[in-house]
Amino acid sequence: KIRIARFRRVSELGPRILFFSGGTALHGLSRKLIRFTHNSIHLITPFDSGGSSAKLRKAFSMPAIGDIRNRLMALADQSVRGNPEIYALFAYRLPRKASFRELASEFDQICDGSHPLVRPIPDPRKQIILHHLRLFRDKKPEDFDFRGASIGNIVLTSGYLEYDRKIDPVIFLYSRMVEVRGVVRPVISKDYHLAVELANGDIIIGQHLITGKETRPIASGIRKIYLSASRENPQEVKPHSKSKIKDLIKKADLICYPMGSFFSSIIANLLPAGIGTAISENDCPKIYIPNTGHDPETYGMTVMDQIKVLLYYLKRDNKKIMDHDVLKFILIDSGKGGYNGEVDKTWLSHRGIEIIDLPVVDSEQTSRHDSNRLAQVLLSLS
Repeated sequence: KIRIARFRRVSELGPRILFFSGGTALHGLSRKLIRFTHNSIHLITPFDSGGSSAKLRKAFSMPAIGDIRNRLMALADQSVRGNPEIYALFAYRLPRKASFRELASEFDQICDGSHPLVRPIPDPRKQIILHHLRLFRDKKPEDFDFRGASIGNIVLTSGYLEYDRKIDPVIFLYSRMVEVRGVVRPVISKDYHLAVELANGDIIIGQHLITGKETRPIASGIRKIYLSASRENPQEVKPHSKSKIKDLIKKADLICYPMGSFFSSIIANLLPAGIGTAISENDCPKIYIPNTGHDPETYGMTVMDQIKVLLYYLKRDNKKIMDHDVLKFILIDSGKGGYNGEVDKTWLSHRGIEIIDLPVVDSEQTSRHDSNRLAQVLLSLS
Protein backbone atom coordinates (compact mmCIF):
# COMPACT_ATOMS: atom_id res chain seq x y z
CA LYS A 1 0.00 0.00 0.00
CA ILE A 2 2.89 2.36 0.76
CA ARG A 3 4.39 1.60 -2.66
CA ILE A 4 1.10 2.27 -4.46
CA ALA A 5 0.55 5.48 -2.49
CA ARG A 6 3.99 6.65 -3.61
CA PHE A 7 3.13 5.92 -7.24
CA ARG A 8 -0.05 7.98 -6.87
CA ARG A 9 1.93 10.97 -5.53
CA VAL A 10 4.60 10.86 -8.25
CA SER A 11 2.89 9.08 -11.14
CA GLU A 12 5.33 10.63 -13.63
CA LEU A 13 7.95 8.36 -12.01
CA GLY A 14 5.70 5.30 -11.97
CA PRO A 15 6.70 1.84 -13.22
CA ARG A 16 7.04 0.77 -16.85
CA ILE A 17 4.35 -1.90 -17.03
CA LEU A 18 4.31 -3.32 -20.54
CA PHE A 19 1.16 -4.82 -22.07
CA PHE A 20 0.90 -6.99 -25.15
CA SER A 21 -2.65 -6.16 -26.15
CA GLY A 22 -4.99 -5.20 -28.92
CA GLY A 23 -8.58 -4.17 -28.43
CA THR A 24 -10.81 -2.65 -25.77
CA ALA A 25 -10.31 -5.19 -22.95
CA LEU A 26 -7.66 -2.94 -21.36
CA HIS A 27 -9.56 0.35 -21.69
CA GLY A 28 -10.77 0.42 -18.09
CA LEU A 29 -7.45 -0.74 -16.66
CA SER A 30 -5.58 1.89 -18.71
CA ARG A 31 -7.81 4.64 -17.29
CA LYS A 32 -7.03 3.43 -13.73
CA LEU A 33 -3.29 3.07 -14.29
CA ILE A 34 -2.67 6.66 -15.36
CA ARG A 35 -3.42 7.69 -11.76
CA PHE A 36 -0.32 5.75 -10.67
CA THR A 37 2.08 5.74 -13.61
CA HIS A 38 2.65 7.78 -16.74
CA ASN A 39 5.13 5.22 -18.05
CA SER A 40 3.07 2.18 -19.00
CA ILE A 41 3.92 0.70 -22.41
CA HIS A 42 1.26 -0.65 -24.77
CA LEU A 43 2.28 -2.76 -27.75
CA ILE A 44 -0.77 -2.94 -29.99
CA THR A 45 -1.72 -5.34 -32.77
CA PRO A 46 -2.34 -3.43 -36.04
CA PHE A 47 -4.08 -6.30 -37.83
CA ASP A 48 -7.79 -5.45 -37.46
CA SER A 49 -9.57 -6.23 -40.73
CA GLY A 50 -13.16 -5.29 -39.93
CA GLY A 51 -15.34 -2.19 -39.64
CA SER A 52 -13.90 1.26 -40.24
CA SER A 53 -10.32 -0.05 -40.14
CA ALA A 54 -11.00 -2.38 -43.07
CA LYS A 55 -12.13 0.50 -45.29
CA LEU A 56 -9.05 2.56 -44.46
CA ARG A 57 -6.73 -0.41 -44.96
CA LYS A 58 -8.28 -1.17 -48.35
CA ALA A 59 -8.12 2.48 -49.46
CA PHE A 60 -4.53 3.15 -48.37
CA SER A 61 -2.80 -0.27 -47.95
CA MET A 62 -1.90 0.43 -44.35
CA PRO A 63 -1.88 -1.24 -40.93
CA ALA A 64 -5.01 -0.93 -38.82
CA ILE A 65 -5.15 2.24 -36.74
CA GLY A 66 -8.31 1.79 -34.63
CA ASP A 67 -6.86 0.00 -31.61
CA ILE A 68 -3.98 2.48 -31.47
CA ARG A 69 -6.45 5.38 -31.42
CA ASN A 70 -8.53 3.65 -28.74
CA ARG A 71 -5.53 3.17 -26.44
CA LEU A 72 -4.22 6.72 -26.97
CA MET A 73 -7.59 8.08 -25.88
CA ALA A 74 -7.75 5.72 -22.88
CA LEU A 75 -4.38 7.04 -21.69
CA ALA A 76 -5.14 10.72 -22.40
CA ASP A 77 -5.29 13.10 -19.46
CA GLN A 78 -8.93 14.21 -19.65
CA SER A 79 -8.55 16.71 -16.82
CA VAL A 80 -6.85 19.13 -19.24
CA ARG A 81 -9.07 21.59 -21.12
CA GLY A 82 -9.58 20.49 -24.70
CA ASN A 83 -8.79 16.81 -24.16
CA PRO A 84 -12.38 15.68 -23.40
CA GLU A 85 -13.51 17.57 -26.50
CA ILE A 86 -10.87 15.86 -28.65
CA TYR A 87 -11.84 12.51 -27.09
CA ALA A 88 -15.48 13.09 -28.06
CA LEU A 89 -14.52 13.96 -31.65
CA PHE A 90 -12.13 11.02 -32.02
CA ALA A 91 -14.74 8.62 -30.64
CA TYR A 92 -17.44 9.87 -33.02
CA ARG A 93 -18.53 7.69 -35.91
CA LEU A 94 -20.49 8.97 -38.87
CA PRO A 95 -23.98 7.44 -39.20
CA ARG A 96 -24.21 3.95 -40.66
CA LYS A 97 -27.62 4.67 -42.17
CA ALA A 98 -27.24 7.85 -44.19
CA SER A 99 -26.99 8.69 -47.87
CA PHE A 100 -23.67 9.35 -49.60
CA ARG A 101 -24.65 13.01 -49.89
CA GLU A 102 -25.59 13.32 -46.20
CA LEU A 103 -22.33 11.74 -45.11
CA ALA A 104 -20.28 13.97 -47.40
CA SER A 105 -22.12 17.05 -46.08
CA GLU A 106 -21.48 16.15 -42.43
CA PHE A 107 -17.83 15.40 -43.10
CA ASP A 108 -17.49 18.79 -44.81
CA GLN A 109 -18.95 20.41 -41.68
CA ILE A 110 -16.34 18.62 -39.59
CA CYS A 111 -13.57 19.68 -41.97
CA ASP A 112 -14.57 23.38 -41.99
CA GLY A 113 -14.84 23.47 -38.18
CA SER A 114 -18.56 24.26 -37.98
CA HIS A 115 -19.60 20.85 -36.61
CA PRO A 116 -20.67 20.96 -32.92
CA LEU A 117 -18.02 18.41 -31.99
CA VAL A 118 -15.24 20.53 -33.49
CA ARG A 119 -16.18 24.03 -32.34
CA PRO A 120 -15.33 23.55 -28.61
CA ILE A 121 -11.78 22.28 -29.30
CA PRO A 122 -9.31 25.08 -28.50
CA ASP A 123 -6.66 26.31 -30.90
CA PRO A 124 -3.99 25.42 -31.91
CA ARG A 125 -5.05 21.79 -31.45
CA LYS A 126 -8.22 22.39 -33.46
CA GLN A 127 -6.21 23.69 -36.41
CA ILE A 128 -3.89 20.66 -36.40
CA ILE A 129 -6.87 18.31 -36.41
CA LEU A 130 -8.64 20.28 -39.16
CA HIS A 131 -5.45 20.19 -41.24
CA HIS A 132 -5.42 16.39 -41.11
CA LEU A 133 -9.15 16.11 -41.78
CA ARG A 134 -8.85 18.30 -44.89
CA LEU A 135 -5.79 16.41 -46.04
CA PHE A 136 -7.76 13.17 -45.78
CA ARG A 137 -10.59 14.70 -47.79
CA ASP A 138 -8.10 15.53 -50.55
CA LYS A 139 -6.41 12.12 -50.54
CA LYS A 140 -9.34 9.74 -50.10
CA PRO A 141 -10.71 7.74 -53.03
CA GLU A 142 -13.75 9.37 -54.66
CA ASP A 143 -15.95 6.43 -53.66
CA PHE A 144 -14.71 6.17 -50.06
CA ASP A 145 -17.48 4.75 -47.86
CA PHE A 146 -18.00 7.04 -44.85
CA ARG A 147 -20.72 4.90 -43.25
CA GLY A 148 -19.67 4.20 -39.67
CA ALA A 149 -16.30 5.88 -40.22
CA SER A 150 -14.38 6.80 -37.06
CA ILE A 151 -13.20 10.43 -37.09
CA GLY A 152 -10.25 9.54 -34.86
CA ASN A 153 -9.17 6.81 -37.29
CA ILE A 154 -9.45 9.26 -40.19
CA VAL A 155 -7.30 11.87 -38.43
CA LEU A 156 -4.55 9.36 -37.57
CA THR A 157 -4.66 7.90 -41.09
CA SER A 158 -4.15 11.34 -42.57
CA GLY A 159 -1.16 11.91 -40.30
CA TYR A 160 0.24 8.53 -41.32
CA LEU A 161 0.02 9.53 -44.98
CA GLU A 162 1.50 12.97 -44.35
CA TYR A 163 4.51 11.52 -42.52
CA ASP A 164 5.53 9.32 -45.46
CA ARG A 165 3.52 6.32 -44.24
CA LYS A 166 5.25 6.26 -40.85
CA ILE A 167 3.00 5.73 -37.84
CA ASP A 168 5.34 6.74 -35.00
CA PRO A 169 5.44 10.49 -35.81
CA VAL A 170 1.65 10.83 -35.81
CA ILE A 171 1.38 8.82 -32.57
CA PHE A 172 3.97 11.17 -31.03
CA LEU A 173 2.09 14.26 -32.25
CA TYR A 174 -1.28 13.25 -30.86
CA SER A 175 0.25 11.82 -27.67
CA ARG A 176 1.67 15.27 -26.96
CA MET A 177 -1.54 16.99 -28.01
CA VAL A 178 -3.82 15.13 -25.58
CA GLU A 179 -1.11 14.44 -22.98
CA VAL A 180 -1.11 10.66 -23.23
CA ARG A 181 0.17 9.19 -19.97
CA GLY A 182 2.10 6.27 -21.40
CA VAL A 183 3.71 4.90 -24.55
CA VAL A 184 1.63 3.37 -27.37
CA ARG A 185 3.24 1.61 -30.32
CA PRO A 186 2.15 -0.94 -32.91
CA VAL A 187 4.17 -4.11 -32.46
CA ILE A 188 4.94 -3.90 -36.18
CA SER A 189 4.09 -1.20 -38.74
CA LYS A 190 3.48 -3.29 -41.86
CA ASP A 191 0.26 -3.98 -43.76
CA TYR A 192 -0.08 -7.61 -42.69
CA HIS A 193 -3.11 -9.72 -41.88
CA LEU A 194 -3.75 -12.39 -39.28
CA ALA A 195 -4.34 -15.91 -40.53
CA VAL A 196 -5.21 -19.10 -38.65
CA GLU A 197 -5.24 -22.76 -39.51
CA LEU A 198 -8.04 -24.60 -37.71
CA ALA A 199 -7.95 -28.14 -36.39
CA ASN A 200 -10.34 -29.16 -39.19
CA GLY A 201 -7.85 -27.91 -41.82
CA ASP A 202 -9.64 -24.67 -42.72
CA ILE A 203 -7.59 -21.52 -43.29
CA ILE A 204 -9.09 -18.18 -42.23
CA ILE A 205 -7.46 -14.86 -43.13
CA GLY A 206 -8.59 -11.64 -41.47
CA GLN A 207 -8.77 -10.78 -37.79
CA HIS A 208 -12.49 -9.93 -37.88
CA LEU A 209 -13.24 -13.46 -39.10
CA ILE A 210 -11.34 -14.99 -36.18
CA THR A 211 -12.70 -13.04 -33.20
CA GLY A 212 -16.35 -14.05 -33.55
CA LYS A 213 -17.48 -10.43 -33.05
CA GLU A 214 -18.57 -9.52 -36.59
CA THR A 215 -19.15 -13.01 -38.00
CA ARG A 216 -20.14 -16.42 -36.72
CA PRO A 217 -17.59 -17.74 -34.18
CA ILE A 218 -15.12 -20.38 -35.32
CA ALA A 219 -16.41 -23.94 -34.91
CA SER A 220 -13.03 -25.66 -34.68
CA GLY A 221 -9.98 -25.03 -32.53
CA ILE A 222 -7.07 -22.91 -33.75
CA ARG A 223 -4.03 -25.06 -34.55
CA LYS A 224 -1.74 -22.28 -35.76
CA ILE A 225 -1.77 -18.49 -36.06
CA TYR A 226 0.52 -16.55 -38.38
CA LEU A 227 0.82 -13.42 -40.55
CA SER A 228 0.06 -13.17 -44.25
CA ALA A 229 0.91 -10.37 -46.67
CA SER A 230 -2.70 -9.97 -47.80
CA ARG A 231 -6.18 -11.36 -47.26
CA GLU A 232 -6.03 -12.97 -50.69
CA ASN A 233 -2.77 -14.85 -50.13
CA PRO A 234 -2.55 -17.42 -47.29
CA GLN A 235 1.24 -17.74 -47.54
CA GLU A 236 3.00 -17.07 -44.23
CA VAL A 237 5.35 -14.12 -43.79
CA LYS A 238 7.82 -13.91 -40.91
CA PRO A 239 8.74 -10.26 -40.24
CA HIS A 240 11.34 -9.21 -37.70
CA SER A 241 10.50 -6.83 -34.88
CA LYS A 242 12.26 -3.47 -34.89
CA SER A 243 15.04 -2.72 -32.42
CA LYS A 244 13.02 0.12 -30.83
CA ILE A 245 10.22 -2.33 -29.94
CA LYS A 246 12.71 -4.78 -28.46
CA ASP A 247 14.28 -1.91 -26.51
CA LEU A 248 10.89 -1.05 -24.98
CA ILE A 249 10.48 -4.69 -23.94
CA LYS A 250 13.94 -4.84 -22.38
CA LYS A 251 13.31 -1.67 -20.33
CA ALA A 252 9.98 -2.82 -18.82
CA ASP A 253 9.61 -3.25 -15.05
CA LEU A 254 6.77 -5.76 -15.51
CA ILE A 255 5.55 -7.57 -18.64
CA CYS A 256 1.87 -8.46 -18.79
CA TYR A 257 0.00 -10.78 -21.16
CA PRO A 258 -3.45 -9.48 -20.25
CA MET A 259 -7.04 -10.55 -20.64
CA GLY A 260 -8.60 -9.99 -24.06
CA SER A 261 -8.88 -11.96 -27.28
CA PHE A 262 -6.31 -14.68 -26.73
CA PHE A 263 -5.05 -15.26 -30.27
CA SER A 264 -5.78 -11.96 -32.04
CA SER A 265 -4.53 -9.74 -29.20
CA ILE A 266 -1.91 -11.55 -27.12
CA ILE A 267 -0.44 -14.21 -29.43
CA ALA A 268 -0.60 -11.95 -32.50
CA ASN A 269 1.74 -9.52 -30.71
CA LEU A 270 4.32 -12.29 -30.29
CA LEU A 271 4.51 -13.26 -33.98
CA PRO A 272 7.28 -10.89 -35.18
CA ALA A 273 10.68 -12.56 -34.79
CA GLY A 274 12.73 -11.34 -31.84
CA ILE A 275 9.86 -10.56 -29.46
CA GLY A 276 10.20 -13.73 -27.37
CA THR A 277 13.97 -13.40 -27.13
CA ALA A 278 13.71 -9.76 -26.02
CA ILE A 279 11.24 -10.81 -23.30
CA SER A 280 13.59 -13.55 -22.08
CA GLU A 281 16.48 -11.08 -21.84
CA ASN A 282 14.57 -8.90 -19.38
CA ASP A 283 14.65 -10.38 -15.86
CA CYS A 284 11.56 -8.45 -14.71
CA PRO A 285 8.41 -10.36 -13.62
CA LYS A 286 6.13 -11.61 -16.42
CA ILE A 287 2.48 -12.34 -15.73
CA TYR A 288 -0.42 -13.87 -17.68
CA ILE A 289 -4.01 -12.92 -16.84
CA PRO A 290 -6.41 -15.48 -18.37
CA ASN A 291 -9.87 -14.38 -19.43
CA THR A 292 -12.64 -14.98 -16.97
CA GLY A 293 -15.57 -16.02 -19.11
CA HIS A 294 -16.00 -16.98 -22.74
CA ASP A 295 -13.51 -16.12 -25.48
CA PRO A 296 -14.71 -17.33 -28.91
CA GLU A 297 -11.10 -17.65 -30.10
CA THR A 298 -10.26 -20.34 -27.53
CA TYR A 299 -12.75 -22.89 -28.87
CA GLY A 300 -12.17 -26.23 -27.12
CA MET A 301 -9.25 -24.91 -25.04
CA THR A 302 -8.75 -25.15 -21.29
CA VAL A 303 -6.84 -22.50 -19.36
CA MET A 304 -3.85 -24.91 -19.30
CA ASP A 305 -4.06 -25.23 -23.09
CA GLN A 306 -3.83 -21.45 -23.31
CA ILE A 307 -0.78 -21.34 -21.03
CA LYS A 308 1.00 -23.97 -23.14
CA VAL A 309 0.20 -22.13 -26.39
CA LEU A 310 1.43 -18.87 -24.87
CA LEU A 311 4.70 -20.55 -23.87
CA TYR A 312 5.10 -22.08 -27.33
CA TYR A 313 4.89 -18.71 -29.11
CA LEU A 314 7.06 -16.99 -26.50
CA LYS A 315 9.81 -19.58 -27.05
CA ARG A 316 9.38 -19.99 -30.80
CA ASP A 317 12.48 -17.85 -31.51
CA ASN A 318 14.69 -19.98 -29.33
CA LYS A 319 13.66 -23.37 -27.92
CA LYS A 320 16.46 -23.14 -25.33
CA ILE A 321 14.64 -20.33 -23.49
CA MET A 322 13.42 -21.51 -20.10
CA ASP A 323 9.70 -21.22 -19.40
CA HIS A 324 10.20 -19.05 -16.31
CA ASP A 325 12.29 -16.59 -18.37
CA VAL A 326 9.19 -15.59 -20.35
CA LEU A 327 6.41 -16.38 -17.86
CA LYS A 328 6.69 -16.23 -14.07
CA PHE A 329 3.14 -15.72 -12.75
CA ILE A 330 -0.44 -16.72 -13.62
CA LEU A 331 -3.05 -14.45 -12.03
CA ILE A 332 -6.39 -16.13 -11.32
CA ASP A 333 -9.41 -15.60 -9.09
CA SER A 334 -10.49 -19.09 -8.09
CA GLY A 335 -13.44 -17.67 -6.14
CA LYS A 336 -15.23 -15.87 -8.98
CA GLY A 337 -13.30 -16.57 -12.18
CA GLY A 338 -15.06 -18.53 -14.91
CA TYR A 339 -12.08 -20.46 -16.28
CA ASN A 340 -12.37 -23.50 -18.51
CA GLY A 341 -10.66 -26.32 -16.64
CA GLU A 342 -8.33 -26.35 -13.66
CA VAL A 343 -4.85 -24.87 -13.39
CA ASP A 344 -2.22 -27.61 -13.02
CA LYS A 345 -0.08 -26.19 -10.22
CA THR A 346 2.35 -29.13 -10.25
CA TRP A 347 3.05 -28.80 -14.00
CA LEU A 348 3.61 -25.06 -13.61
CA SER A 349 5.75 -25.40 -10.49
CA HIS A 350 8.13 -27.78 -12.29
CA ARG A 351 8.70 -24.99 -14.81
CA GLY A 352 9.25 -22.27 -12.25
CA ILE A 353 5.84 -20.64 -12.80
CA GLU A 354 3.78 -19.54 -9.79
CA ILE A 355 0.05 -19.07 -9.29
CA ILE A 356 -1.22 -15.82 -7.78
CA ASP A 357 -4.80 -16.36 -6.60
CA LEU A 358 -6.50 -13.08 -5.65
CA PRO A 359 -10.03 -11.58 -5.86
CA VAL A 360 -9.57 -9.59 -9.09
CA VAL A 361 -12.82 -10.47 -10.87
CA ASP A 362 -15.64 -7.92 -10.84
CA SER A 363 -18.15 -8.89 -8.17
CA GLU A 364 -21.15 -7.98 -10.36
CA GLN A 365 -19.91 -8.88 -13.86
CA THR A 366 -17.90 -12.06 -13.43
CA SER A 367 -16.91 -12.04 -17.10
CA ARG A 368 -14.75 -8.96 -16.37
CA HIS A 369 -11.86 -8.08 -14.11
CA ASP A 370 -12.09 -5.32 -11.52
CA SER A 371 -9.81 -2.64 -12.98
CA ASN A 372 -8.95 -1.06 -9.63
CA ARG A 373 -7.96 -4.34 -7.97
CA LEU A 374 -6.07 -5.48 -11.05
CA ALA A 375 -4.13 -2.22 -11.25
CA GLN A 376 -3.05 -2.60 -7.61
CA VAL A 377 -1.81 -6.16 -8.18
CA LEU A 378 0.25 -5.14 -11.22
CA LEU A 379 1.67 -2.09 -9.47
CA SER A 380 2.71 -4.20 -6.47
CA LEU A 381 4.59 -6.63 -8.76
CA SER A 382 6.38 -3.97 -10.82
